Amino acid sequence: MRKLGLIAGGGSLPVELAQHCEAAGRPFAVMRLRSFAQPVLARYPGIEVGLGEFGKVFKALRAEGCEAVCFAGVVDRPDFAAIKPDLRGLTVIPGLVNAARKGDDALLRRLLAEFEKEGFAIEGAHEVRGEMTLPRGALGKHAPKDSHIADMDRALHVARAIGALDVGQGAVVCDGLVLAVEAQEGTDAMLRRVADLPQAIRGNAEAPRGVLAKAPKPIQETKVDLPTIGVATVQRAARAGLAGVVGEAGRLLIVDREQVIACADDLGLFVYGVEPRADA
Repeated sequence: MRKLGLIAGGGSLPVELAQHCEAAGRPFAVMRLRSFAQPVLARYPGIEVGLGEFGKVFKALRAEGCEAVCFAGVVDRPDFAAIKPDLRGLTVIPGLVNAARKGDDALLRRLLAEFEKEGFAIEGAHEVRGEMTLPRGALGKHAPKDSHIADMDRALHVARAIGALDVGQGAVVCDGLVLAVEAQEGTDAMLRRVADLPQAIRGNAEAPRGVLAKAPKPIQETKVDLPTIGVATVQRAARAGLAGVVGEAGRLLIVDREQVIACADDLGLFVYGVEPRADA
């Protein structure tokens, strides 16, 4: 079992992965990204690092004996001018800046290439903990009705279309009308926008309508950037009057799975996994 270096951004996903490794007896160390990683991660072996401190990260990973790395958690697109790189970082940042001009996926691929060049294997969060992805069918006690199928299909189609343009991973559709698409603001902010729309074009708590779909970008590196939902996603979908959430089975991460199921069941929302496209 190779030792894992967990590159930890914000949110609960890195915490869940660290807890899983600890419970499974897998050796690991955590590289906590400054201003992003949760303080609780300091209880595990590892160090705190800044975004531009590549030399420090590589040295720490080797000192810990890590053979693979997993990138997990939220990291906002950086202001490269504000980053304070170390000597190794000075050789990496220019390439990242150039890649960033081509989109998020190009940036992530360039980042992964730097770690692979140093000899580290890349593991996706779904590979570290396989049961984190959305299964086929309903994830809780609620399932979509026949009246939801058309919205599910259209929302997934729109999510894939904007993904092909490297725009975002999510879309909201209600009665065939596209209410919102996700860009740099993220899913939660998109759902807040939907909640502010007139109720004439969306559902409400008494009569939920519409669907949130999340799908991987066709060009994206799924080892580092699979679409993700958590409890907050389900809660905001309910506040927006939506009936459910749909994604591709095996290609959508569920953070805090049991809590997500309990929350969706309580709020009456379905969370549903469809068969991935044949070309996925």
